[in-house]
Amino acid sequence: MKKLLILVTICALSITGCSPYAGQKEQTGTLLGAGAGALLGSHIGSGKGSLVAVAIGTLAGALIGQDIGRSLDQADKLAMEKNAQYALEHAPTNTSTPWRNPDSGNGGKITPIETYKSKTGDYCREYQQTVWIGSEEQQAYGTACRKADGSWEIIR
Repeated sequence: MKKLLILVTICALSITGCSPYAGQKEQTGTLLGAGAGALLGSHIGSGKGSLVAVAIGTLAGALIGQDIGRSLDQADKLAMEKNAQYALEHAPTNTSTPWRNPDSGNGGKITPIETYKSKTGDYCREYQQTVWIGSEEQQAYGTACRKADGSWEIIR
């Protein structure tokens, strides 16, 4: 398993190096996407099927992260994260909370769509997120749970 993760990480790094124009945002997005994809893939399948899922998840995450990272700068990411923390803690169900970076023109919204208590007793919220990069819209669905320190952590 460890050897596979190292191999897939090398592949993800090589993806970022393919373009002479790959910037830091794109490389960071690729690596973060690869990590998220590997984590997601590790929860799918069992035995050899799990290894394949990790590899596929890593590569798919790397490509998706590369595309988003290419377009969102650090200020965009901070605004999006701050908005997500606020919305998950304070927004009523089915109420969207928008964010916008006036310098880049990028923005988005997050809408909590269900709140529940997990089996471990943590409060969790499912959410729908929309991000506008220029005129292009990207949507994501996920679940976040409140940690002991009061912050929200995306679990899927």
